Amino acid sequence: MADVQQETNVETPVLTVTPVALTKIRELMEERELAGVALRVFVQGGGCSGLSYAMAFEPNFYPQDQRVEVDGVQLVIDPNSLMYMHGAEIDYVDSLMGGGFAINNPNAVSSCGCGHSFRTEEGADDAYDSGCGPGCGCGGH
Repeated sequence: MADVQQETNVETPVLTVTPVALTKIRELMEERELAGVALRVFVQGGGCSGLSYAMAFEPNFYPQDQRVEVDGVQLVIDPNSLMYMHGAEIDYVDSLMGGGFAINNPNAVSSCGCGHSFRTEEGADDAYDSGCGPGCGCGGH
């Protein structure tokens, strides 16, 4: 009898958020008394690797935005940012050097030592081998 393998298409979530990050997002929203807002996650030009991550609480949503709800927390991401971040995970890391949000992005071929800047396959030829350019304060070069 021949083995029959069934191919299953598993869709990658747009964004995921760790439990620690969810807790921190909720804490920030409560501290600032924010209701009816979402956390906008986006990519902007800049940073030592060419692109950088940013997040902001946002009361406005646009028709082209992709909306994601994770355990009651609303996230929004614009289509341009989604091209670079599809499948990324938002985490919150607390260490002796300080805490902050970290993005684990499967689309990044290189990230800066500080974790806030990255490059994708398309920008790989233009970036530094270490992922850090001149002027970066992360110490990753």
